[in-house]
Amino acid sequence: MASLTAHALRKSYGGREVIAGIDLELRPGECFGLLGPNGAGKTTTLRLCLGLTEPDSGTISMFGMPVPRAAREARARVGVVPQIDNLDPDFTARENLLVYGRYFGMSDARIAARVPALLEFAGLANRADDNIKALSGGMKRRLTLARALINDPALIFLDEPTTGLDPQARHLIWERLRQLLAQGKTIFLTTHFMDEAERLCHRLAIMDRGRVIASGSPRELIRAHIEPQVVEVFGDGAAAWANAHGASLSERCEKTGDTTFCYARNVGPLLQDLEARPELRYLHRPANLEDVFLRLTGRDLRD
Repeated sequence: MASLTAHALRKSYGGREVIAGIDLELRPGECFGLLGPNGAGKTTTLRLCLGLTEPDSGTISMFGMPVPRAAREARARVGVVPQIDNLDPDFTARENLLVYGRYFGMSDARIAARVPALLEFAGLANRADDNIKALSGGMKRRLTLARALINDPALIFLDEPTTGLDPQARHLIWERLRQLLAQGKTIFLTTHFMDEAERLCHRLAIMDRGRVIASGSPRELIRAHIEPQVVEVFGDGAAAWANAHGASLSERCEKTGDTTFCYARNVGPLLQDLEARPELRYLHRPANLEDVFLRLTGRDLRD
């Protein structure tokens, strides 16, 4: 049985359709990523799936239970890490876990038995009695993840879990998420970090303007939607070079600011030309999920 399924979901606010008939399915034990620019409908989709917002039409099932009708029962098996940490600032790290467990009707003895392992999981065993205000941003984020696990959930919703963290903290969160997947947990992840999605997700759906416009594994999406090789040409003279030579030496060129992105299957002639132009700087790399995302959703800034 799928951990979560959604079929033909629609939701409008003020006459504007923000979710336009999407289908989703999360398989047990996988990390499923939902990607999209700001305003694509990601957070609304999460709220619909959690039963916090009622759809205008469509169906949702979590662990075989209908949502939102049986959302309360379904959420007993769910953990949620919101975009913004909402830890209680008046409590210590340990107390935040203890109090949160009571929301699930857990006995104090059962909660207390789980707290030490969760603090260790978060790397906060030696900060258990510190007030939340004394913790760094990375520590708070790890504690929020640990708190989401207090009820030993089968499904964990992560809404941009590493936004605002430094690289060390991001990598530690990634390591902890891999541990959860190894335990058989299912993860529903939204993120703006394409490398995060590429590292963690078994499957992805890319949303734009309330619709799913592409889905598959990271490798499948890269293979289906983008040329395999990318050369970024930047600096003085890059624009003039692109106008004169870019199109003939690559299959596709895109200009953003002072950088020209050249996409090709065979980059030999392109690199040979650039090597003869010392005034130009360039970077050669394989295509990645960010290239796919920008091709499908565009490079224009979304507010």
